[in-house]
Amino acid sequence: MYGCEWDDETGEVKGYEHYGFDGEDFMILDLQTESRITPTAEAVLTKHRREENKAFMDYEKNYYTQYCPVYLKTFVNLGRSFLMRTEIPSVSLLQKSPSSPVSCHATGFYPDRAAMFWTRDGEELHDNVDHGEILPNHDGSFQMSVALDVSSFPAEHWDKYRCVFQLSGVKEDHVIKLDPAVIRSNRGNPLLLPLIIGAAVAALALLLAGIGFLVYRKMNETTSSSSELTERLNQPGE
Repeated sequence: MYGCEWDDETGEVKGYEHYGFDGEDFMILDLQTESRITPTAEAVLTKHRREENKAFMDYEKNYYTQYCPVYLKTFVNLGRSFLMRTEIPSVSLLQKSPSSPVSCHATGFYPDRAAMFWTRDGEELHDNVDHGEILPNHDGSFQMSVALDVSSFPAEHWDKYRCVFQLSGVKEDHVIKLDPAVIRSNRGNPLLLPLIIGAAVAALALLLAGIGFLVYRKMNETTSSSSELTERLNQPGE
C-alpha cells in the first residue's frame, strides 16, 4: 500500500509505503528519517538492502513528495465538482418502543465533516446521550445518529429538547424538535388504529351485504324456477 496525502489548506504532503505479510505489518517506510521500520525479524534483511541503496531512497523520496502530489492534485481538480459537493441530509427521529431512547438519525449528507447533538433550552447535552459514528452509505453519502434517553424526562418537558445537525460549509443548522407526533416507530401511530378498525368493519359489512345479495338472488332464481316447473307439470296434457 503506497501513495501520498495532501492537505489543501496547509499544503503539507505526506508520503507512505506500507508492506504487509500474512495479515501483519512487514515493513514501513519513514520518509523523514529515510529509513524503514521492520516489526518482524524476517524483514530486517530487506530493510538493510533497501537502505544501502541511497539512489533508490532518493528516488522514492522524490516520487512521494513531488510527483505523487501532482497526480493527486490533478485527480482532485478533475473530480472537484463531485468531491467538493455539499448534500443536505434528511433528519428523522426514531424510537423502537416507548421505553427506548429516541435516536436522531441523519442520512444522505456529504461531506463527512459533520456534527450532531441534543440540546435542552439551547444548551448542549452530554448526559443521557449516546453519539454514534459517521458511517458510509452505498451511494457515497454518509449517515450518523445520536440517541437521547428520554425515560426520565416528563412528557411536558419534551418541547425543551432539540436535535441539531451541523454540516461543514453550510451556515444554517438543521434543527428538529423532540415531538412525539414526528417520531417514527415500529409500533406505528396509535391514532391510526381506530381508522384501521373502522375501515375493516366497513369492508366486512360490504362483503356480507354482497354475499347476502347473491344468496337472495340465488334463492329467488331457485324459487322462480320451481314455481315454473310446478306450473308446467300441473298443466293438462294435450
